[in-house]
Amino acid sequence: MVCVVAMVALLAAILVPRVPRGTTQPRLEAYALEAAALLKADRTAAIRHRRQVAAQVDATGRTMISGSSGRVLRLPEDVAFEALLPQTCEGRPALSTISFFGSGMSCGGVIRLMRFGTGFDVRVNWLTGGIDIVARGRS
Repeated sequence: MVCVVAMVALLAAILVPRVPRGTTQPRLEAYALEAAALLKADRTAAIRHRRQVAAQVDATGRTMISGSSGRVLRLPEDVAFEALLPQTCEGRPALSTISFFGSGMSCGGVIRLMRFGTGFDVRVNWLTGGIDIVARGRS
C-alpha cells in the first residue's frame, strides 16, 4: 500500500507542473468587469466635469488606460484582446480611444476578451454612452 501511494505521489509530482495555468473563465469575466468599470468611471468623470474624457485602448500592447484617473488594465498573453473602435469621433480621428462627452454620450466601441472560443464583449453604446457586458460562446 505504501508503494502504491509513493508511486501516485511521484506521478503527481511529475504531472502537476505540466498542467496549463492560464486564465480561467471566472478570471476572464473579472477582466471584462474591470474593463467595464474603467469605462464607466471615465463616463462618470466626463459627466461630472462636463468635458470630454477618452480611455486609451491599445490592443497590441494589451492595455487600457483610463482618461480620468490614469488607471491601467493589463491583460495576460493568453487572453485574445480585440478593440472594435470608430475611425473618427466628432470629425477627428479616434486614435484608439473610447471617448465620453459631458452629456454622457460617446462615440462607442467594443472591447472583446476571448480565450478558447469563449469570452465577453464590453460594449459602449454610441448614443447613450451606456456600457454593457455580453457573453460570447463558441462559434
